[in-house]
Amino acid sequence: MTSLAPILQGFFTERLAQRRCSPNTVTAYRDTFRLLLLHAQQQLGRPPSALDLTDIDSTFVGGFLDHLEHERGNSITTRNARLAAVHSLFRYAALRCPEHALLIQRVLAIPHKRRDSTQVCFLTRPETDALLAAPDRATPLGRRDHLLLLIALQTGLRVSELIALTCADAVLGTGAHLRCTGKGRKQRCTPLTKPTARLLQQWITHRQATPTDPLFPTRTGQHLSRDAVADLLAKHLPAATATCPTLATKNVTPHTLRHSAAMALLQAGIDTVTIALWLGHANTKSTDIYLHADLALKERALARTALHEPHSTRYKPTDSLLAFLENL
Repeated sequence: MTSLAPILQGFFTERLAQRRCSPNTVTAYRDTFRLLLLHAQQQLGRPPSALDLTDIDSTFVGGFLDHLEHERGNSITTRNARLAAVHSLFRYAALRCPEHALLIQRVLAIPHKRRDSTQVCFLTRPETDALLAAPDRATPLGRRDHLLLLIALQTGLRVSELIALTCADAVLGTGAHLRCTGKGRKQRCTPLTKPTARLLQQWITHRQATPTDPLFPTRTGQHLSRDAVADLLAKHLPAATATCPTLATKNVTPHTLRHSAAMALLQAGIDTVTIALWLGHANTKSTDIYLHADLALKERALARTALHEPHSTRYKPTDSLLAFLENL
């Protein structure tokens, strides 16, 4: 029998370390296996340290995925992300435990569940204006919230990229831009408009911040968390909704701001290749969803390609005798 513990420990200390996975990836994998081990303890009646690799077979993994979806209420996207983590572990185990090749092959053969494609939720210009006007800019926290929302809507940065920014990442001279490290440890620069760069410079100067200070700090000067950004957005949404009632019909999350930035670029006539580079996508496949979401773009395309139908008119005789016969 092959104990699961050394394989799981080696996966985190060797495999993920060699691949230089981001902290977010490590956290997601950790949470997956915490859930899996707790489920195994409940189902098999043994502590996690006593589990063998053979206990985590395809039948057990299938039951775990059903547990996530139906008992924990996870979405299909989350279910598939958990399965991807399990697949990654078993690909590592295939090199360490060739004697269990058949069991590993069966687990790796578990397919991801197909899901219906959902429409991208994004904010229109009146909705973004209402959201940006909601924070009270007479207070330091209000100025921070306004600037964070403004930059999120202009740059399309992911939440993890926003909260990781330091003051040194803001280059505010000629060609003002923000530097960030995104998925896959890919570094990119996102340009800023002149008004936004001026606000950002005033914000840093007023705080007397050092280059290593967080660009958007908490009350205690630490980096904001993902939950803090979600709470910040939820705090200002009621005031924005009172000004722009259409916000009440939308599920606005921090990622909605990223979608809104992409849609604004698309509606301004920017091609999808440039938008993919702007957002830090590996390819344009992830950007194509915005083409499907933009109804106005489809309507303009239809207007350009629609066939011109001839106008039908009633026959009018040109001679009085013919007119007499026509009216009989």
